[in-house]
Amino acid sequence: MNTYELRAEGKMAVFGYGRVSTKEQTTENQRREIEGAGYAVEYWFADEGVSGKVSATQRPQFVEMLGKIRDGETLVVTKLDRLGRDAQDVGATIKMLAARRIEVVVLQLGKLDVTSAAGKMMLTMLAAVAEMERDLLVERTQSGLARAKAEGKTLGRPTRTTQEQRTLMAKRHLEGESISALAKEYRISRASVMRVVKPAGAVSTLRVSGEVSAR
Repeated sequence: MNTYELRAEGKMAVFGYGRVSTKEQTTENQRREIEGAGYAVEYWFADEGVSGKVSATQRPQFVEMLGKIRDGETLVVTKLDRLGRDAQDVGATIKMLAARRIEVVVLQLGKLDVTSAAGKMMLTMLAAVAEMERDLLVERTQSGLARAKAEGKTLGRPTRTTQEQRTLMAKRHLEGESISALAKEYRISRASVMRVVKPAGAVSTLRVSGEVSAR
């Protein structure tokens, strides 16, 4: 008796879902891990070449799986990030599945059904830990920037030209060299050249205006 006959008789099926970020990878290992944990996967869906930054509802195979899984059936994944791009997205996905009484098992959490009371508590704790880690990262970053500034270090991306080159660039522009020519010679963008020569251009304009006024 195949899975379609089982479902016709009202039997509940087990769905498996996997995801990998690049086409060079395969989700086969994820399927084997699920089956190795004792789950007979009757329906397998996998998004390959889909970044973890993409929300669950924008993943083609995940959306197709949602359309085929029935209320009360089981969905098994290897890790939490298979269910969404971040804690908020994962929470929304699980809430949606829980409303349909779909059992969601995440092997990463030790075969825990995340739609159960214990599973929801675990997710709340994980979300709190993730938020704390983000706060600590921001705090460390700000502290590092403040320390670097106090030590006199230059923040931001390093410039591609030296001070001597920038001085010469501004001088040549005042003498009539075009923005495009300077950008090509120094291998930088026109916008970068503009930032260098603009002060010089402003001085030039003031000088010309002063000469005109004097006359």
